[in-house]
Amino acid sequence: MITGSSTALQIPGSLTSDPGILRGRPRHGERVVIGILFLCAALSVVVTIGIVLSLIPPTVEFFQEVDLGEFLTGTEWAPLFTPPKFGVLPIVAGTLVVTVCAIAIALPFGLGTAVFLSEYARPRIRKWLKPMIEVLAGIPTVVYGYFALKFVSPYVQDLWPIGDPPGVFNALSAGLVMGIMILPMVASLSEDALAAVPAGLREGAYALGSSKFEVASRVSVPAALSGIVAAFVLAVSRAVGETMIVLIAAGGTPNLTWNPGEAMQTMTAFIAAAGTGDLSQGSTGYQTIFAVGSLLFVVTFFMNVFSNRVVRRFREVYE
Repeated sequence: MITGSSTALQIPGSLTSDPGILRGRPRHGERVVIGILFLCAALSVVVTIGIVLSLIPPTVEFFQEVDLGEFLTGTEWAPLFTPPKFGVLPIVAGTLVVTVCAIAIALPFGLGTAVFLSEYARPRIRKWLKPMIEVLAGIPTVVYGYFALKFVSPYVQDLWPIGDPPGVFNALSAGLVMGIMILPMVASLSEDALAAVPAGLREGAYALGSSKFEVASRVSVPAALSGIVAAFVLAVSRAVGETMIVLIAAGGTPNLTWNPGEAMQTMTAFIAAAGTGDLSQGSTGYQTIFAVGSLLFVVTFFMNVFSNRVVRRFREVYE
């Protein structure tokens, strides 16, 4: 007969004699790291509050002189001329047209690049190709502006299919180059979201006989949809807030039209042009800068709120 014997767990004396291990030593370094991270998060909140506080007083003074309905629904924008016109729709339309042209380039090509890097590219190709794409994000926007004006605009004029060709300054050239500028942002963030999809989902799809395209389109992209949407919204916000490309290549004419071949002025281009002019501080013309800036802030704010709602709606949590 085999008899079992119970043995007590023996703790080495070197451990029992160390009161720091039994009680838990204070981790001062960890507290310092937590404090630094909290300061970083708080700094972004403080900067946002500072931006809002700097915009509110001049904007309120502006709308004491100009009717809000006229500002939002007027079709003529000439705040620095006599008599002044304060209808913001022409520069809002210019912003939308340029942004749509940029989206037409950045979103499909950026997502296609991300899918290729994540699903098709070999590790060696991915290692070299992704940094090369991200280099585009480091090029100064003023360089992009002159590239649009000197290189892209002549091709747009030569290849224009309908009616009279556009002028040197047009929204299409600015929008196409802006799409190239934000493409690395879409590609990089979307590829990161795709890379975070568990490999088990792909392996299960391959085990069922799916092709690479079916795995990418029906498994990887839907699983990473929240991250891809966040990348899209961030890129669109970047396009809406871009200044130098539209200031150089799109022209400075506030034109209420949806024809991308026309010269247009965006909200950011107006702010840059008016801010560098000779405007007396406190005048209504000077306060238009803050009114347009407040409108731009509200637009980007609601875009980010929409993005957060979409991300929460389609977020997939994997264990």
